[in-house]
Amino acid sequence: MDNYRQLSHSRAIWTIFSLCVCTAIAFFFIPAFIIRPFRYQSPRALVLALSLRQHAPIVTLIACLISMLVAIVLWHTGTLLRKTVLVAAILLSAFSATMSRLNYFEWMFHPIDAPQFLAASQAKLSRDELIMSVQLGGDSRAYPISQMAYHHILNDVVGTAPVAVTY
Repeated sequence: MDNYRQLSHSRAIWTIFSLCVCTAIAFFFIPAFIIRPFRYQSPRALVLALSLRQHAPIVTLIACLISMLVAIVLWHTGTLLRKTVLVAAILLSAFSATMSRLNYFEWMFHPIDAPQFLAASQAKLSRDELIMSVQLGGDSRAYPISQMAYHHILNDVVGTAPVAVTY
């Protein structure tokens, strides 16, 4: 009967550890996976990703700290393989807690601050290429959607007016 209790207790501790690590990983990786350039983002998935992203800093920190405390308890009873799993899981949990505090979307969707332009006669766009255009006074600009879809924002000056073009 004692062995059964010990085994049950050990499984419960491993379950708590696994849940904490999976929670930390999920709160970082799910938003990062859903919100990617050039991928369709359904409204429901986007709401989920933004909600997880908003709560990720505190949830990942708590999950990481609990998993570290539980790992200390499990460390003394573990084999080399289990200790390797513990270390790998803690590293993933800590990575998720760190990354959830950074705005990694800026790395994916960085604005174009110094756009370069060609004369319309020199542009090599196909006839089917979609563009966005801005005309202020006698100055006009055309921005290919294919470039805007990646960056999502472009800072420019049209005429004498600063503009932020977004898509």
